[in-house]
Amino acid sequence: MQAPREARSAQGYLPPWARWVVGRPSTRFEPKPPPADPYRPDSLFDGWSTPWMTVRLASVRGDSHRSGGQPRQDDIVVTVHEPTGCVVFAVADGVSAAPQSHVGAALACRTAVSDIMRQLDGDQAIDWRRTVSAAAYQLVMRVTRGAEPTREQRQEAQALLATTLVAGIVYAADDGRLKARLVHAGDSGAWILHGGFFHPLLGGKEEGADGIFSSKVQALPSLPPVIEPVGCTVPADGVLLIGTDGFGDPLGDGTGKVGEHIAWGLGRPPHEPLAIAHLLDFSRETFDDDRTLLAVWPRHRLGGASGPGGGTGGGPGSGPHSGSAGPGTGEAVR
Repeated sequence: MQAPREARSAQGYLPPWARWVVGRPSTRFEPKPPPADPYRPDSLFDGWSTPWMTVRLASVRGDSHRSGGQPRQDDIVVTVHEPTGCVVFAVADGVSAAPQSHVGAALACRTAVSDIMRQLDGDQAIDWRRTVSAAAYQLVMRVTRGAEPTREQRQEAQALLATTLVAGIVYAADDGRLKARLVHAGDSGAWILHGGFFHPLLGGKEEGADGIFSSKVQALPSLPPVIEPVGCTVPADGVLLIGTDGFGDPLGDGTGKVGEHIAWGLGRPPHEPLAIAHLLDFSRETFDDDRTLLAVWPRHRLGGASGPGGGTGGGPGSGPHSGSAGPGTGEAVR
């Protein structure tokens, strides 16, 4: 598939590090610096592989925050639990109306990942409600400074630090297939990209009877009434995607230009981790929110280069677990 790059300079195509343009571009401007305390870079990216999977991630400040000098309100934490080989992750999107939601997003991600890691250390099935509740509790403690919260302080935490959250694990079963367990609060989402199509797993905005998507968000520290994990298996030639609505809204159902752009870039893992930040930071009119995306492929997908998502590879190897049920399904991780 031809890359959906449309913007050109007077000398021809723009340099390779210029922003991708998907459809009608957003207005060009020079970004303003974000506030210095706490320090939050405009963009971040990371990428690495374990014996069973390849991980790429990025979080970029949206044009609305770049032009106004506000901080990036999205956050992401991804790590590996070495004894089990599980990749543990959390992605959060601070609610725009909450003045310190970037702090809330950071707290929620770090708390959720730390809680999952501790549960894995305990060789037990993961209590996902405990993980989400722990993240919510830390937001309230930020306001109370460790004291038992009053009703007013809980309301203050909601108004000041509100954030969505998707947290979970990815692991390899004994047949080599990648499996994932995810839980969420709010409208950040997850998809499997397979065969050029995006298959939603959770999250996203609710569509009303009039076809208009709701902007209301059930955000932490308010807990959703039901906290149940979603499980999935990643196809051998597929990729698991976790993203905030800054990614999910322009993606839509994945059949438009943004879907083509992402499918082209992530059909296989890019060799250079910075490629996913470049891919994610596309220019498209009216879509100016922060964007955060985590992508996880089976390790064999990382092969020889053939474009940003190109490569060839062999079949999957054996996973680190003694059974296919894996963590969080009622069996302990061995």
